[in-house]
Amino acid sequence: MTKNYNPADIASIFEYSKGLLGHTLRDFASSDFEARKGKGGLGEMVEEIYFGYDKNSNPDADFSIAGVELKCTPLKKSKKEELLIKERLVCGMIDYIEEAGKDFEHSHFYEKCRLMLLLFYLHIAQANQLDLEFIFSVLWKLPEKDLLIIRNDYEIIHNKIVQGLAHTLSEGDTMYLGACRKGSKGSDVTKQYNSDIPAPTRAFSLKMAYMRTILEYVQKSGKNAISNFDLPKEQETVSINELKQNTFDKIILNRFRPFIGKNEKQLSEELKLDLSNGSKSKFFQIANAIASEGKCSNINLSEEFRKAGMMMKTIRVQANGRIKEAMSFENINYQEIYDNDVWYESRLYEIFTSRFLFVTFKEQTKNAGDYILDKVFFWTMPPDDLRFAEFYWSNIRTNVLNNAIEPVNFWSAKLHQNFHVRPKGRNSDDLADNPNGGKCKKYCYWFNNDYISKIVREN
Repeated sequence: MTKNYNPADIASIFEYSKGLLGHTLRDFASSDFEARKGKGGLGEMVEEIYFGYDKNSNPDADFSIAGVELKCTPLKKSKKEELLIKERLVCGMIDYIEEAGKDFEHSHFYEKCRLMLLLFYLHIAQANQLDLEFIFSVLWKLPEKDLLIIRNDYEIIHNKIVQGLAHTLSEGDTMYLGACRKGSKGSDVTKQYNSDIPAPTRAFSLKMAYMRTILEYVQKSGKNAISNFDLPKEQETVSINELKQNTFDKIILNRFRPFIGKNEKQLSEELKLDLSNGSKSKFFQIANAIASEGKCSNINLSEEFRKAGMMMKTIRVQANGRIKEAMSFENINYQEIYDNDVWYESRLYEIFTSRFLFVTFKEQTKNAGDYILDKVFFWTMPPDDLRFAEFYWSNIRTNVLNNAIEPVNFWSAKLHQNFHVRPKGRNSDDLADNPNGGKCKKYCYWFNNDYISKIVREN
């Protein structure tokens, strides 16, 4: 195909990409063109067929003159015909030996992904890649603020690599930039730097939550092609200037320090909060006012928390040290469980490898309800617990596949296995779609209260 754009001009490349939207590569390929296999094959074919690059003569093919990296990333459709992010955006395999000698500015990720042309296409299982339709084009320059957070993410990953601890890497270690599992169902291992322990094969990636925010930007715009160069400012938790001085974690934790040890009355007065209705959410209101400095009504909906897929949760500890209540998460998406047979690609894996900000309030006198702000910490599920969580997920999936979606078949809190399943519908008429046909009751992912107690004790 003839190039009708300037490969040295970002705006020209972006404008030309719009001609691919609503089309498949089949519309532009010669009749004898043979589709390449593998996820990387689609990007190569877009470069060759649509943008007119010869991969054999130009191994860099992505728009190196303009400094733009081309990335094709899949969307999927829900039963309600909603477009959803299918997976993380993989930004290059991690060579532990090679990466150990680099800094952020010379990393593969920084050099390749500061400015990307993201082409979103609709994934169809078993389809020929020439027949996949392209939906959106996004020219995405990593914002200065995101780069500051990503730099810290990279340094966390890099420090583990240098220390010979690549085998302990977790996607929950970081905010936007993850080190995701790669290979056959995430089980492949490779040699690492400074250790004889084999480490799981991993790749740098922008997390699912981060990619969801990009999709949201496009959908809110009402256009099928956007650039983020001039996007409106979002509801933020921290500023660029703060991030230049400190890490995100330290900024948030420092906000809590002056309030540790203060009771509900003192906190409500200092934070100017009306907690007279006595609802359970008052502890979240207090934590939210401190963490966000009153900038947003729910910090979990702020720019940084949404892009990181991070959650703030409050915990009440009784005077005797016990935690009475279990912790709920989102309802189980039975269709997602039914369709996906890979633990590392599951929604539950994403939730459990997220970062959490836990804020604990401790009762001072038994049954008096006189709580003080006690502990605040960021937490990531330890690898051993995450491996055990796979059995929890497998139990849920087996029962969904067998159309045995009943409490008696799921893990219960009485088993003391860290996690359990419990109903969370509004009432008996609040039902979910059953992928086996018909409707079924809504059930939810939960942490056991004794597991939460363990988390609090160890942090």
